[in-house]
Amino acid sequence: MFKPFRTAAVLGAGVMGSQIAAHLANAGLTVHLLDIPAPEGDKNAIVEAAWKKALKLKPPILFTDKVARRVTLGNFDEHLDRLAEVDWVIEVVVENLAIKQQLMARIEGIISHDAIVSTNTSGLPVNEIAKELPVSFRQRFLGTHFFNPPRYLKLLELIPTEDTDIDILLRLKWFGRLHLGKGIVVAKDTPNFIANRIGIYATMLGIKAFTDEGYTIEEIDTLTGTLVGRPKSGTFRTADLVGLDTLVYVAKNLYPAIPHDESREAFRVPDLLTKLVETGILGAKTGQGFYKKEKGKILSLNSKTFAYEAAKPMDLGELKSIQKLELPERLKALYQDKGSAGKFFRKYILSILSYSAYRIPEITDSPAEIDRAMRWGFGWELGPFEIWDILGFATIVTDMQTADIPLADWIITMIEHHQVAGFYQQDRVYTPSHEYIALNTPQDEINLNLIKSHPENILWQNEEAALLDLGDGVVLYEFRSKGNTLSFKVMSGLTEVLDILENSDHHGMVIGNSNVNFCGGVHLAEIGKLAQSGQLDAIADLVLQFQNTLQRIHYFPKPIVAAVRGLALGGGCELVMACPQVVASAESYIGLVELSVGLIPGAGGIMRMAAWAAEHAAKETASQVQPFIQKVFETVGMAKVANSGYEAQELGFLSPTAKIIMNSDRRLYVAKQEVIRLALEGYAPIPHRDNIMVLGQPSKAALEQAAYVFQQGGYISEYDRFLARRLAYVLTGGELSAPSLVSEDYLLQLERESFVPLLKEEKTQERIAHLLKTKKPLRN
Repeated sequence: MFKPFRTAAVLGAGVMGSQIAAHLANAGLTVHLLDIPAPEGDKNAIVEAAWKKALKLKPPILFTDKVARRVTLGNFDEHLDRLAEVDWVIEVVVENLAIKQQLMARIEGIISHDAIVSTNTSGLPVNEIAKELPVSFRQRFLGTHFFNPPRYLKLLELIPTEDTDIDILLRLKWFGRLHLGKGIVVAKDTPNFIANRIGIYATMLGIKAFTDEGYTIEEIDTLTGTLVGRPKSGTFRTADLVGLDTLVYVAKNLYPAIPHDESREAFRVPDLLTKLVETGILGAKTGQGFYKKEKGKILSLNSKTFAYEAAKPMDLGELKSIQKLELPERLKALYQDKGSAGKFFRKYILSILSYSAYRIPEITDSPAEIDRAMRWGFGWELGPFEIWDILGFATIVTDMQTADIPLADWIITMIEHHQVAGFYQQDRVYTPSHEYIALNTPQDEINLNLIKSHPENILWQNEEAALLDLGDGVVLYEFRSKGNTLSFKVMSGLTEVLDILENSDHHGMVIGNSNVNFCGGVHLAEIGKLAQSGQLDAIADLVLQFQNTLQRIHYFPKPIVAAVRGLALGGGCELVMACPQVVASAESYIGLVELSVGLIPGAGGIMRMAAWAAEHAAKETASQVQPFIQKVFETVGMAKVANSGYEAQELGFLSPTAKIIMNSDRRLYVAKQEVIRLALEGYAPIPHRDNIMVLGQPSKAALEQAAYVFQQGGYISEYDRFLARRLAYVLTGGELSAPSLVSEDYLLQLERESFVPLLKEEKTQERIAHLLKTKKPLRN
């Protein structure tokens, strides 16, 4: 077991340095963020301005505002002595080898004998930075390449030098994964390491298709975006976000650094890109790049005139049928497409697969490391070698040979000497050593696909949910409806599995899934369909069943633990709040957002928030409880979504006892261990709550006045105010004239009575229809 870092220093407060410091603080470290001294006046002026700017970034870099207190600012002239007390020093200064070497020489005599030092360089040789320093320093030195933004992008590339002590590397692998929530890839000390080497190559291919091959910007972004399992920003929106100047800088530095790269010419900066940068067209930072937003419309660049024009109709054939397929089948169908879309994709993907294969063993020894790097660093759903296997190992080899696309020597050897069907076989991967080696999946990660591959582990299932045996007396309720919504089948299934659990020998249950988001809320399309047909009684019955099911979970005789990451909205939030215990990824975005679709929470959300407000007050008096009620009213009324698991605790969506973990891949395992722990401790249901303090009419009047002020200020619409009044009515106890103690059932009934009639409102129906059509909320 390694010792976790408790203190760190980040040297350089630029865009990356400030964000790395913030994420270390998110992880609980005390952080010193230092930069060069200001030439005059306050020497901390530069670092303070940089930190202030970083705190305004969107999405936010901190889990909560309080985390900023863990970061202490300073400068290189006055505060380098602080480095004597820190466990880890990360250098993030300008990409200049001489400057980095000079800084390392300065800190070598200050740091403690066991402090680890790393550089966040993205392009310079790591070994060169510390080569003149003593061996004792070099043994504790390596590259740690975070990806921007460090909080949100999972990849952390570790680049050991020839002198790096193996225990230092292993400690950073352990800490980075467990405490920073990172996916760790060990890269060789080669130009741009792994992810950027492959990713920049793919970007340059896309740009070349625009400049030389007649495809439009929109066509290329369509064919390099979500259609093929990549971020929706595709090639050109991503380039705009990164910065065209940054892209040119990276490519210009990479080209001379890779003289033996068989595809080196792909990194030669095209004239178009050079001209854009020379004229100050740098992408999102300057408001225009390949795209420009003008009067609410998205325009794209005409490469000949440099004017921005509306998108022309795409000449890609019929893609709608392909888009409906699951990703593996989508890739196969696109690869076989006879039109221009298929022509582009075949050339594009064959080039990337060839290039990726040629980088082994130059940048890494394993195809799995390249696949992980591209998934975690560039947001690809599948890495190059995973795509190769899906399209067919032999098919790709044949097509490369037909198209005169070069094949790496180790691939040729693989074909000649081994009867292999692909790079991956279950939990093993083929490597240039000509053997399959274990993927070494961490023991604290649960692979649901592997569990479901054994039929005996599926204890119950319907079309949208299943009860799985996780072993050790723990079961998992996995729902896999569209958008992970709480559909009719998911909710009826939950009732069935609770019956099964209650009458079995299992210790308890985890509720979760392997998707990016825990739950998108109730299935609005199903509810909306019933509302449009006037079946309000049926909806009332469903709401009552939903409430009863969540109450049953809350007071169940065996431990039930929600395993959450990503979005948990509306009814999904209410499900999380009902679970007696929760394991949540730090990157959990939880909220009661019903008002954004013209409703109020109807499955216990308001009831639990009212109880939270009363329980957090110093005393159960109106004056003490009212500030917490006001906070709940604003949180729910503004459909606020927590920025992190920690903020979800502050807002009342998660209890103080919820376990928040940095690495979301561990959530199912940790939730399983929570079930076992609670069972071994002698689990007893939460005591029933029949005395919730609500404040009655005086509090309701105050909340309604606040809504009026918001409406008059233009912050909310008239209909928002109408909904806020319904929220206030339930939150304060309905028609009660004075503060009173009420039961949970009393508040649940108020929720039902207020929720169902809202579905008859025209503006609510408009909001639901708009969200289902556009995926965006409507303010009417």
